[in-house]
Amino acid sequence: MTDSKYFTTTKKGEIFELKAELNSDKKEKKKEAVKKVIASMTVGKDVSALFPDVVNCMQTDNLELKKLVYLYLMNYAKSQPDMAIMAVNTFVKDCEDPNPLIRALAVRTMGCIRVDKITEYLCEPLRKCLKDEDPYVRKTAAVCVAKLHDINAQLVEDQGFLDTLKDLISDSNPMVVANAVAALSEIAESHPSSNLLDLNPQSINKLLTALNECTEWGQIFILDCLANYTPKDDREAQSICERVTPRLSHANSAVVLSAVKVLMKFMEMLSKDLDYYGTLLKKLAPPLVTLLSAEPELQYVALRNINLIVQKRPEILKHEMKVFFVKYNDPIYVKLEKLDIMIRLASQANIAQVLAELKEYATEVDVDFVRKAVRAIGRCAIKVEQSAERCVSTLLDLIQTKVNYVVQEAIVVIKDIFRKYPNKYESVIATLCENLDSLDEPEARAAMIWIVGEYAERIDNADELLESFLEGFHDESTQVQLQLLTAIVKLFLKKPTETQELVQQVLSLATQDSDNPDLRDRGYIYWRLLSTDPVAAKEVVLAEKPLISEETDLIEPTLLDELICYIGTLASVYHKPPSAFVEGGRGVVHKSLPPRTASSESTESPETAPAGAPPGEQPDVIPAQGDLLGDLLNLDLGPPVSGPPLATTSVQMGAVDLLGGGLDSLIGGPNFVAPPAAAVPASLGTPIGSGLSDLFDLTSGVGSLSGSYVAPKAVWLPAMKAKGLEISGTFTRQVGSISMDLQLTNKALQVMTDFAIQFNRNSFGLAPAAPLQVHAPLSPNQTVEISLPLNTVGSVMKMEPLNNLQVAVKNNIDVFYFSTLYPLHILFVEDGKMDRQMFLATWKDIPNENEAQFQIRDCPLNAEAVSSKLQSSNIFTIAKRNVEGQDMLYQSLKLTNGIWVLAELRIQPGNPSFTDLEVSCLHLVPCLRLAHCSQSCRRHDTFGQVALMEPLMPPLAHVLSAQSPSRETQGTLWGHCCCLPELHFPLPNRTLQNQ
Repeated sequence: MTDSKYFTTTKKGEIFELKAELNSDKKEKKKEAVKKVIASMTVGKDVSALFPDVVNCMQTDNLELKKLVYLYLMNYAKSQPDMAIMAVNTFVKDCEDPNPLIRALAVRTMGCIRVDKITEYLCEPLRKCLKDEDPYVRKTAAVCVAKLHDINAQLVEDQGFLDTLKDLISDSNPMVVANAVAALSEIAESHPSSNLLDLNPQSINKLLTALNECTEWGQIFILDCLANYTPKDDREAQSICERVTPRLSHANSAVVLSAVKVLMKFMEMLSKDLDYYGTLLKKLAPPLVTLLSAEPELQYVALRNINLIVQKRPEILKHEMKVFFVKYNDPIYVKLEKLDIMIRLASQANIAQVLAELKEYATEVDVDFVRKAVRAIGRCAIKVEQSAERCVSTLLDLIQTKVNYVVQEAIVVIKDIFRKYPNKYESVIATLCENLDSLDEPEARAAMIWIVGEYAERIDNADELLESFLEGFHDESTQVQLQLLTAIVKLFLKKPTETQELVQQVLSLATQDSDNPDLRDRGYIYWRLLSTDPVAAKEVVLAEKPLISEETDLIEPTLLDELICYIGTLASVYHKPPSAFVEGGRGVVHKSLPPRTASSESTESPETAPAGAPPGEQPDVIPAQGDLLGDLLNLDLGPPVSGPPLATTSVQMGAVDLLGGGLDSLIGGPNFVAPPAAAVPASLGTPIGSGLSDLFDLTSGVGSLSGSYVAPKAVWLPAMKAKGLEISGTFTRQVGSISMDLQLTNKALQVMTDFAIQFNRNSFGLAPAAPLQVHAPLSPNQTVEISLPLNTVGSVMKMEPLNNLQVAVKNNIDVFYFSTLYPLHILFVEDGKMDRQMFLATWKDIPNENEAQFQIRDCPLNAEAVSSKLQSSNIFTIAKRNVEGQDMLYQSLKLTNGIWVLAELRIQPGNPSFTDLEVSCLHLVPCLRLAHCSQSCRRHDTFGQVALMEPLMPPLAHVLSAQSPSRETQGTLWGHCCCLPELHFPLPNRTLQNQ
């Protein structure tokens, strides 16, 4: 024989053998063959070549064999869509089988085969199965609708399956109800705008009835659906809570957390005065404690959810501190989470117990855990003021152990305690200095350097200590270098004669020898401060620092409310909303807690204070009187500045930015560079340079010929920065009166009261003319609108920019600061119409070089419309004439501080692309011809002698032009003040761009 025998064999291969067995006449052999095929498919072998043979096995009464074939079809139908069509007839036939298990199996398999060609054949069998007499088939068909919707949403809507699904919520079988709810919830998540789950008291009652009888996963679906419902009042909320409470004793932890989520949401609507409210708090604690007896992974999930619950309602677990004590065999992730919850539950009542436990943890062998335990002691000191001394004593005991990482962590913590309680525990500094040489971690070294610099006057050898750090300056981390630079500058300001060489050395190292831009910039700032104005340097560097709070690690209230709505999901483990980690548009629906009803707005006891409002009196952190905002506000806000009575009228004078680019150019000198439009905060509402265009109806504003434009309210203080208080507003001028129209919205979880407002000194003396009147407590999610009258008799101080207004608002929670730019047109007074003869004489006296000329494009208004529009904002037309077919308007306006502005408008009728503007500005008090400064003139002459011509020209130009981002206008600008009639201040040519 030849060697070819080695290349021939009678064995046909595994696929061939399986094909032969699948076509066998013996049922048992055929079933074994299908099992072999499924086994090969499971381990990753490609058996798609057997597709026709496996499909032929569908024609059988054997339920086990049919399940195996359906499993094969679900796996390979997508790769063999044309072959899968062969199975459709069998599916349709099986959907009418007498056996309900086969009917359910057929419709479920068809739903899992994600092939478009099959979906059109699925509709009729699915419709029959949704109305099947057997509940098992109906519940399977309900889930199949959700799967089909994911493949072809339009088909499901056209076939009316969604309506059928809604009808199944009223089904007599609880599992059918649960699956219908699950399917509708799944569809609703992918289409948030659709109102599929239109819940009402009747449907809620049906869900609650089914809740007691369905499986654990069915209960979870129903509870999650209940959590999306908002009861109409507190009585309905209490009724739902009573029927959900038994789920807290369920063995499945997912059911327990879903029930907790429902109760936490609906408790928002219950009054704290109700007996049931207290009972509910007691019932919530045991199931949460029970969850901590599970395996470590479940413990961690439970602890992350408990962390949220404790931040929202610490009173639930305030008596369960011992449950969170760490066990020796807990994994590190469980230990750290328990530690965090212990600190959140720490109070004056249990602080001794907590400190003893933390001190034990600080002697453990796990370094990371020990560090966290030492930090926890410091957080307890900051949170519970009465225990601060005991915490400091505990930290000193730990420092005496001389364990390096314990000592370093303790020093970092003590630095924070010094910041919370200044000038109280400085006696421990000597002990800290003894451990100076052992510090090798950047954070600990930086903390020690901060302590030495902050208390340099109390440490005799402070200069030697800092100089020892300076020896290896370039080898230190950036954190240490920055802290060392600041500490030595502090030392120099406190002991200038002894440390001059030291400060020069560190400034040289920071500015000349360093490549770090942050360090170099800070060095240059300090160098220039010290060289130009040591007094200012002292005020900046040694300024009083705001106190720190233990609540800095709390989740922001709005986010916390959203996370409470996601208890039992991944969002509650990550402590992030789903939108932060779910890709795509599905399942990213922002949720919030229901608003409190009137009966639930009782006064809160210290024990039930929500997150962000810890028990006990918290010190008010107010800037020092020497600070920029120092004179904004004393806690007991004094009476408003008294002023002349304000006239009232129904005419709205508008709150549009007439001066466009703001007032920052008022104090500009020859080197002044106008800031770009983007530099102005977006909260100002109107775009920079919009000027009076809205007054002329050149855009789609609210303006009309009969009244001035009022800008829409803009958000001045977002809720994120004011503990839930959002302030929006705008400025208006009625005839003779100025108003700040405010809108206060409470986005926090507690009632806000005791509102007051005060302005800082500003360029035009704006001040409240009456207290801020909020007549009723501001409930959560409530909005109130208030009109605050203003006058201009307050203290005057030049601001940067000049129309900057710094505001402080106080309520029962805290004091909040914000700044905004007010539009200058609110300062145009009603007596700004100059006498014609005086206008003529004054206009002639102004030399040509003191005028500026601009050309304005795209102004469709004629002279009469222009005059009428401007007069509605107190810009008065003195005279009008026609020269060579062009209309000439001569106008004047006067500011509240006596500054006059004269303008000439030249309009060419029929040619909207050509309008000339000439503006002159002068300071006239009290008579145009007055050549000396009166007392009144001196009072308002805060901004220097340069008149207000430059910033007034762009808005007057923009009044007459449509919005055109590419338009540029040029002119030579001059200013003149009659107080010094011979002195003029030329300003350079410049381009004014309307952005």
